[in-house]
Amino acid sequence: MKNLFFFLSLLGVSFLKAQQFVYKPINPAFGGDTFNYQWLLSSASSQNQFDNVDKTSFNMKDLNSLSSFTDSLNRQVLSELSRKLFGDQFGEGDLKPGTYVFGSMYLTVSQTGQGLLISILNTSTGEQSEIVIPGGG
Repeated sequence: MKNLFFFLSLLGVSFLKAQQFVYKPINPAFGGDTFNYQWLLSSASSQNQFDNVDKTSFNMKDLNSLSSFTDSLNRQVLSELSRKLFGDQFGEGDLKPGTYVFGSMYLTVSQTGQGLLISILNTSTGEQSEIVIPGGG
């Protein structure tokens, strides 16, 4: 019985054929078929998570030294102006509880259990914001 099984296994091996594996690239840039280009492009576009809708976003080519200097100067002037306004309104000391008006901005400063609460209301837009300074007073 063993001999018959051995003979049949050798007979079965002789009927088996091997095939050589050949790699053929899909991408036309690496030697693949040029008809695959459109399919690859549409597949990549459908998987793209980034939109180029906003053309006004930050671009390094648009940034030059003159515009950078102008922006920096504007920020410094506005910062000094706001310091001057706050210094005139609040004085040199700490913020004191009360109501302060800067154009259309209403600031209400009050002492709470959490610290100093600053409520800001823009009357022209209706926007509100609150700032808590812990332990202030």
